[in-house]
Amino acid sequence: MAQTDGAVSSDGHRGLGAPPPARRSGRILGIDRENITVFNAVSLLVALVLAFLALYPLTRVLLRLFFNNGKFDTAALSAVVDQNGMLLLLANTVAVVAASGVISIIIGSIMAWLNERTDARMGILTDALPMVPFLVPPIAGAIGWVLLLSDRAGLLNAVFRWMLSGIGIEITEGPLNIYSWPGLVFVYVIYSVPYVYMMMSAGLRNVDSAMEEQSRVCGSGLFRTMRLVTIPAVRPSMGASVLLLVWFGFALYSVPAIIGKGADIEVLAVRLVNLLSFTYPPETAKAIGLSLIVVLAVGSAYVVQLRILRKGRHATVGGKGHKSHRMELGRWRWVGRAFMIGYIVIAAVLPLIGLVLVALNGYWTPRIRWAKLNFGSFREILFEDGLTVAALKNSITLGILGATIGIVCAAILALFVQRSGKGVAQWIDATIKLPASISTIVLAVGFVLAFSGPPFNLNGTYLILLLAYLALYMPQASVAADAAASQVGRELTEASRISGAGGGRTFWKVSMPLMIAGLAAGWALLFVRMIGDLTASAILAGTNNPVVGFRILEVYQGASFASLAALSTVLTVVSAVVIVLLLLFTRKRQRAAPKVQLG
Repeated sequence: MAQTDGAVSSDGHRGLGAPPPARRSGRILGIDRENITVFNAVSLLVALVLAFLALYPLTRVLLRLFFNNGKFDTAALSAVVDQNGMLLLLANTVAVVAASGVISIIIGSIMAWLNERTDARMGILTDALPMVPFLVPPIAGAIGWVLLLSDRAGLLNAVFRWMLSGIGIEITEGPLNIYSWPGLVFVYVIYSVPYVYMMMSAGLRNVDSAMEEQSRVCGSGLFRTMRLVTIPAVRPSMGASVLLLVWFGFALYSVPAIIGKGADIEVLAVRLVNLLSFTYPPETAKAIGLSLIVVLAVGSAYVVQLRILRKGRHATVGGKGHKSHRMELGRWRWVGRAFMIGYIVIAAVLPLIGLVLVALNGYWTPRIRWAKLNFGSFREILFEDGLTVAALKNSITLGILGATIGIVCAAILALFVQRSGKGVAQWIDATIKLPASISTIVLAVGFVLAFSGPPFNLNGTYLILLLAYLALYMPQASVAADAAASQVGRELTEASRISGAGGGRTFWKVSMPLMIAGLAAGWALLFVRMIGDLTASAILAGTNNPVVGFRILEVYQGASFASLAALSTVLTVVSAVVIVLLLLFTRKRQRAAPKVQLG
C-alpha cells in the first residue's frame, strides 16, 4: 500500500518524502513544550489548585502532631493517652464499625449476587440501590428511625404494642429501642450496604459466569461453587469494600451523634467534633491526636486491601465478550426480590414516613391526630424561621456552586490526565483522589488548621465550606469524570483541533457533550453529598455561615422535633428530586446520543 508523505510504516520507518522528525524541546508534566496552549495551562492550574486543597490540610494535620508554632511539641500525641475513657472510646468505635461492616458485607454481597447472577433482578429498581441512601441522607435517616423506634414515643413501637395488645400482651415500652447497640449498628448497616453492593456488583459483572457454570457441571453445589470460584474471583472487590466501610464508619458523625448519644455510646467521630465545635476554647491538640487514630485505622484497611489484591491475582476474569448467564431461582425469585425491596423500604420509605408524620402532626407523639394534620412545621422552617431559611438557601447555593465547579474541574482534569499520559499529571490526579482514602473527619480538622487562621482567615465564611466540600467530594467527581472521559475517543478531539478549534472550544463543543451523561451523575452525587454534609459542616459552619447540617444539629439539641422532622423531610425531598431528575436525564441521553458539531 502506498504511503503518503509523513506516514509511518508498521516497522517504524517513515515513508518516502517524509520530513525528518521534529526534535522535541522537552516536556512539562507530560506535555510537549510546543503543544502548551492557554487551555493546557488552565488545566494545569486547575489540577494544581485541587491537589493543594487535598494535600495542604492533611499536611497541616500531620505536622501539628509533632510541631506547634514552629517548635517540636508532642502535646497532640500525649492528648490521645490523657483523654478520659480513651480505651472505651476506641472499643466502641471499633465494635460498631466491625459489627456493621460484617453484616453489610453479607447483605450487600447477597443483593449484588441476586442482581447480577439470578433472575431476581428488577431492572432500574435494583440498579438504583446504591443511590437509595442519598434519597434520605444519614442525618435525616437517623432522625427518622429515632421517631419510629424510640422505646416510648416511637411510632412503629406504638403499632407493635397495639398489635401485641390484641393477643393479650400489654407493655408500656418497646418492644424495640433504637437507643441501643443493636439500634446503632442497624442504622450503620443501612448506610454501609450500598458501598458493598456497588463494589461487589462491579466485581461480579467482570467475572465470566461460565466458570461458575463449569463448577456446577462438575458436580459442585451452589455454596461450594461460591466458596471455590465466585468469592476468590471477587476478592479484590471485597477488599475495596472493606476499605470503604472502614473509611465511612470512622468518619460517620450524624448517626452516632443522634442515636449513640441517646444510647450513651460515644464513638471517635463524635468526640472529635465535640472537641472542635462544642468545647470553648476548642481543644485542637486532642482533636489532632484523635485524627491520628483515624488515619492509622484507614491506613490499616488499605494495607489489608493490598494484601487481598495480591492474593486475588490468580482469579480469572473474562474479557469484554463474556456473557453473564443468570440462574433461575423459581419460587425463590420472589424471596430474593422481597429481600431487596425490603432494604429499600427500610433505608428510605419507613424513615421518610416517620419524618412526614411528625412534621404534619406538629409534635412528636405516638398518638397521631389524623384530622388535624397540617403544614405548619413546613411553613415555619421554609418561611418564618430566619436562621433555618438562611441555612437552606446557603446549602442549596453551596451545593449548586460546589457541584458545578467540582464536576467541571473534574472533567478538565480527567481530559488533562488522559492527554498527558504517565508522569507528574497522574501523580496530581492521585493526590486529588487522596481524600477518598482519608477519613473526612480528618480532612475537616485539617481545614480548621489550614484556613481558619492566618494567612487565609476564612473561619466563619462560606468560602471555607465551599473549599472543604470540594476537597472532600472531589474524589467522587473525579471518578465519575474519568469514566465519562474514557468513553470519548481521541479521534474526535484530534479532528476538532485539526479543524482549527482551540483546546477550550474543543472541550466545550466536543468533549463536554459526549461526557454529559456521566458528568450529570457526578454532579448529582456532589450536590446531594454537599447539601446533606454534616461532618465538615459541624466543624466549619456556625451562626455566621449556617448550613442545613449544622442547623439540624442545633434544632435536635433544642428538642424541637416537628421542626427537625420538617427540615429533614425538605432535605430528603430536595435530594430525591435531584436523583430522579438525574435518572430521567441519563436514560434520555442514553437513548439519544448527542450530536457533535466541529464547526
